[in-house]
Amino acid sequence: MQTKKLDSYQGSTSAVVYTEDTGSIYWDIQVLEDGLYHIGLRYFPVEGNSSPIERELLIDGVTPFDEAARLVFSRVWRNELPEVERDSRGNDLRPRQIESPEWEEVVLSDSEGYYKEPFSFYFSKGNHRITLASLREPLIIDYLKLFQEEKTPSYREVAHTYDKLGYQVTKDAIVKIQAEKAILKSNPSLYPMNDRSSPGTEPYDVSKIRMNTIGGVNWKVPGQWITWEVDIPKDGLYQLGFRYKQNTVRGINVVRKLYVDDRVPFKEAEAIPFRYDGAWQLGMPGENGEPYLFYLTEGKHRIKMELTMGELSDIIRMIRSSIQQLNALYLKIIMLTSTVPDPFRDYELERKIPELETVFQEQSDLLAMAADRMDEMVGGTSGSTTILRTTSYQLKDLGSRPETLTSRLKQFKDNVSALGTWLLTVNQQPLEIDYLFFKSPNVPAPEVNTGMMDRAAHEVMSFSKSFSENYNTVNAEKRGVNDISVWIAAGRDQAQLLRSMIDNSFVPQTGINVNLQLVNPEVILPATLAGKGPDIALTMADVVNFAMRSALQDLSEFPEFDTVKRRFMDSAFVSFTYQDGVYAIPETQSFPMLFYRKDILEQLHLDVPQTWEDMYRIIPELQKHNMEIAMPSNILFETMLYQSGGQFYQKDGIATDLDSAVGMDTFRKWTELYTNYKLPLEFDFINRFRTGEMPVGIADYTTYNFLTVFAPEIRGMWNFAPLPGTKDTDNTLHRETLSTTTGTVMFKNAKNKKAAWEFIKWWTDTESQLTYGRELEAILGESGRYGAANLETLSRLPWSARELKQLMGQFQWVVGRPAVPGGYSLDRHLNNAFYEVYNGGSEPRETLENYVRTINQEITIKRNEFHLPTK
Repeated sequence: MQTKKLDSYQGSTSAVVYTEDTGSIYWDIQVLEDGLYHIGLRYFPVEGNSSPIERELLIDGVTPFDEAARLVFSRVWRNELPEVERDSRGNDLRPRQIESPEWEEVVLSDSEGYYKEPFSFYFSKGNHRITLASLREPLIIDYLKLFQEEKTPSYREVAHTYDKLGYQVTKDAIVKIQAEKAILKSNPSLYPMNDRSSPGTEPYDVSKIRMNTIGGVNWKVPGQWITWEVDIPKDGLYQLGFRYKQNTVRGINVVRKLYVDDRVPFKEAEAIPFRYDGAWQLGMPGENGEPYLFYLTEGKHRIKMELTMGELSDIIRMIRSSIQQLNALYLKIIMLTSTVPDPFRDYELERKIPELETVFQEQSDLLAMAADRMDEMVGGTSGSTTILRTTSYQLKDLGSRPETLTSRLKQFKDNVSALGTWLLTVNQQPLEIDYLFFKSPNVPAPEVNTGMMDRAAHEVMSFSKSFSENYNTVNAEKRGVNDISVWIAAGRDQAQLLRSMIDNSFVPQTGINVNLQLVNPEVILPATLAGKGPDIALTMADVVNFAMRSALQDLSEFPEFDTVKRRFMDSAFVSFTYQDGVYAIPETQSFPMLFYRKDILEQLHLDVPQTWEDMYRIIPELQKHNMEIAMPSNILFETMLYQSGGQFYQKDGIATDLDSAVGMDTFRKWTELYTNYKLPLEFDFINRFRTGEMPVGIADYTTYNFLTVFAPEIRGMWNFAPLPGTKDTDNTLHRETLSTTTGTVMFKNAKNKKAAWEFIKWWTDTESQLTYGRELEAILGESGRYGAANLETLSRLPWSARELKQLMGQFQWVVGRPAVPGGYSLDRHLNNAFYEVYNGGSEPRETLENYVRTINQEITIKRNEFHLPTK
């Protein structure tokens, strides 16, 4: 790692060190006595790719425990503007979130919320080396310290201190803080939200969109926090309250940890519960019906609430451990029986897996105990414990009757999968807040809801306004002769985000107004044929079908086209090119990668396949243990074809090239993988990858983000890599594969083509695409990461350095997917040829030759239709 020592940085009183997003930094320390220590770190989240910062901790070269392999340090975000802006129709616009970095001091703790207390590390007396290895994002470090954190006193002890110091309760004071006006937050997804379910929500409008709450489903991941600032009118003791809604997690109290001026005031504030209800509630933390008192001095204070799991963390940790053990047992079982065992065969599982009955019984008891503890937490029977008790009963029965396992294996697997889903659901603790308040004990709390008459008026007015309000419009107010119309076929979030970017960037830069419309993608073609289409359409995939009908403008005719083209891989333009013209500028480009389970490959002593020869060796090894490889048939064929030097078409699409020697040989190898090696054709890769039944598979690279979010139980057990390659005569390893691309098009009848070209240049520029990608991820979360075609944008999105290295290792080999008149027939008849061999046992060469003639006939018909040469 290239570290940089800085004499000072952003107000630091001593020298600090800058660390990059790769490599490691270490400190040699001398410990004076044996014992358990906490580790504190003061850091500054310097600018990076906007994702949380991750580090791995090593002590004397060894990671002390699994959780220390991934330490997460949050960034600091805020609203870009102090006040919420409104559109031309009077609706509030979602504030853009920007970084507002400041020095943070933390004690190393579990990033996933499975442990309530900070990590404790044992150090013996003497010299030790502490290392922080970079996993993601750069970081500036002021200092690292070993210490023993002071025990937080209980509320009873704090209340006794109040009496001892003579603190008095205040009178006749109430201070209300609108939650949407948070000054800082840990994630850009914690933006203000709109709630129109109750007239009691502040601020309120019966028909207009008002940003009047914060949190909700975006505030659900352990470690996320929100900070508000409150101005207290006078010294004294106050009660704290919230108007909140927790209508998502039934049967569980969600929990938040409260800080006042960066300190937890007392032990009970580490886990403030918010109970479930379908409606808005008013809550005042306390015990035995008596709200807690907080001593605050006159002036400004910071109130911070952090999502923690509270008492639920112990239960979640137990369930996670149980899932891991049951998954490991399931893998051992299917290695002997396969996923569909013969019900009439005795596999002697009790002898071959000696721990079988013990694991079933132990995990049954553990799940039953976890369910009992959850019931105790909510003071009754919790609806969230149903799957725990069901699985516990099944495991107990399997432990007493193991001979029935083969006939009940699917039910066992389904219940373990349901436990994984339960863990994902319970581990998410959403909470929506309308406002906070501090009040004197003699002041009545605000009403949680308005009166019955107000609620009735709200319903009547909402219904009547629904006939006049149009919440789908995203048009600007101004219109003029130089306007351009842009259609976007996406969700309202994407359209609003683009509208905001246009108003804040494009219009001030160019003076060109944009009429943005949110449309269904199916209406673009008929609207174009009717002469009522837009000037520009975004996220278009089927470009050539429009181009060959002379509906699109050739963008290569515009000035600066070559400059724009250099933002992308050449492969991104292949499916947009027709008769030497280029009819779209790329927006997204996706391609497949190889996903693999590290733990299973290590267990079977297998390496990640680098060539198809390696893959051929792995297939029987996995099948020997009743596991499979996920290889989508179409992706497999086109990858093998292009890696061998083949192609789909010859002579500018005049005919297919599948009947070449390379095409024939690839078709034979392709069909043999499914006929001889018995690869599955239909499969649920995500779920089977989670269970380990498919430890190796090919999928689009965006699957990485999906697995990161929705498969937390296998975090750290898997990775992705470039596809297996084919060596040529020079021993060069070729990893070609085809990509899927969407782009922005300009229609030929656009009235102001110069202005439209200015928009396309702006929209596909690095900064615009980066802003869109980061803002979109802030709205949709990590699973919605943008698949940018712009190379610099892709490198600056929140990928870690290691992840980006793997992506670019494959991206450099990506080939564009050709689009030609009649090209649909190739996909259709290639599949027909495959299934004729697969199902009917036909001879591959003869079958493909027959279908090649059919493909070429269809291509010729289409080329004649559009007056193109056929020879």
